Amino acid sequence: MSSMPPLPAPGPDALAPLLVTELHGAVAHLRLDRPAKRNALSDRLIGELHAAFVSLPEAVRAVVLSGSGAHFSAGLDLAELGERSVAEGVMHSRMWHAAFEQIEFGRVPVIAALAGAVVGGGLELASAAHIRVAERSTFYALPEGQRGLFVGGGGSARIPRLIGAARMADMMLTGRVYGADEGLSIGLSQYVVDDGQGLAKAFELAKKVASNASLSNFAVMHALPRIADMGRDEGLFTESLMAAIAQGDGAAKTRMRDFLDGKAAKVGKA
Repeated sequence: MSSMPPLPAPGPDALAPLLVTELHGAVAHLRLDRPAKRNALSDRLIGELHAAFVSLPEAVRAVVLSGSGAHFSAGLDLAELGERSVAEGVMHSRMWHAAFEQIEFGRVPVIAALAGAVVGGGLELASAAHIRVAERSTFYALPEGQRGLFVGGGGSARIPRLIGAARMADMMLTGRVYGADEGLSIGLSQYVVDDGQGLAKAFELAKKVASNASLSNFAVMHALPRIADMGRDEGLFTESLMAAIAQGDGAAKTRMRDFLDGKAAKVGKA
């Protein structure tokens, strides 16, 4: 394990970073570090997230994103909400959009290790990751409706892709809370593990992801969601283009030769 170089972030230099960053080989671990605030997302923390994903070292092939303490993130730091004008509110939301865009459509896949509260903006952040591992303590909620608010971190675009607009509306209108097992069944996570095992599972998956050909990972991250938004004919044509680009890559050719020569493990075998 080695420390990543210091990353630029807004705020005075004397302030301790709110995002802890470490390198574990080809996997970077980014950890929200405001446990006393249940990792509430302040403007400075959003800025540090944005800077971290923009500045990932070239050697990084996958990222694990987690929270310090018992909770992933309880969402927007309401202490910073203040009396924003409409224009200021739009710009604040767009700042979140820019940061989370770097997670969803950045350079490498992101695996989120979830525990405790994954609430409001915390769920919006988790939904920008590509794979989500939930510990059994995890619970999901979107309390914006009860607070006179609306999601502003990209949740209206991402969360319905996972669970559907009707379920998201129910969460926002009624305050419905989903636990870890229910969240797995409706698509909020892909894995559920025992408490204390989330980070280990996330690293296990991240190491597998990091071993893939970079161009294949890029195609899954960038092409797959866009194809899903296209009409059938346009989507199939785009798929053909992406498939041709991927198989023409040198790394893909080497991997296929290894498979045909019996040097690579078959599906279902170690």
